[in-house]
Amino acid sequence: MSHSGFMTNTPILAQRYDLYGSVHKGLRRTQCLLLTRLGANDFTDAAATEKLLADMKRLLSMAAAHVEHEDREIHAALHERGIGTGHVDEQHDDHREAFTIIANKIAAVENTKGAARVEAGRGLYLTFAAYIADDFAHMHEEETVLCPILWQNFSDAELQAIEMRIIASIPPEENMAFTRMMLPAMNPAERNALVGGMYRAMPAEVFNAVVEFAIRPSLTEAEFAAVQTGIGLAA
Repeated sequence: MSHSGFMTNTPILAQRYDLYGSVHKGLRRTQCLLLTRLGANDFTDAAATEKLLADMKRLLSMAAAHVEHEDREIHAALHERGIGTGHVDEQHDDHREAFTIIANKIAAVENTKGAARVEAGRGLYLTFAAYIADDFAHMHEEETVLCPILWQNFSDAELQAIEMRIIASIPPEENMAFTRMMLPAMNPAERNALVGGMYRAMPAEVFNAVVEFAIRPSLTEAEFAAVQTGIGLAA
């Protein structure tokens, strides 16, 4: 496919289940925010740099987990139906290599001071920008090439079951982190669907904990109020 064809290939959802959409929105938003912070950061400010690098490490951990979830559940489900994922598997291997490179760049910033730290910060910024460019193209391919293959071979109920297996395999703290990452990147209808599903499926005490530690902290007051209204939850 040509570059222009790759960019313009955006199959319509046609009310099918969007297995990739929400988590990819969260990753795109988080990575863009981190790249902006890296570019604007004063690497001679120890406290600001320490917080930024901690957030970078958290993103790397979540990105690595996301790749593993896709390999273990989505790709495995495709393999069971005789559908290959070799090209995307290679991209995931490239991602894992990139995570190591970025981690080393983070360590270089941590282990230097003064002018050397500023230069190491520039190197981290450029490396992370290159990774994001690659990851955005990868996620575009998953959503525009792989997703239609999933729609052709799986029902929406089967796709939701794949997603639920991923969610069930994640520790509660990691689930909270992914919720905090995704919600601010979602549109109102998507938020209502996600939070409404939690509200209906979870015991009250569990849902209240998710609200306290993931939903409310990740949204503005107006956004949180809109979700409450959208799912019929009293303020």
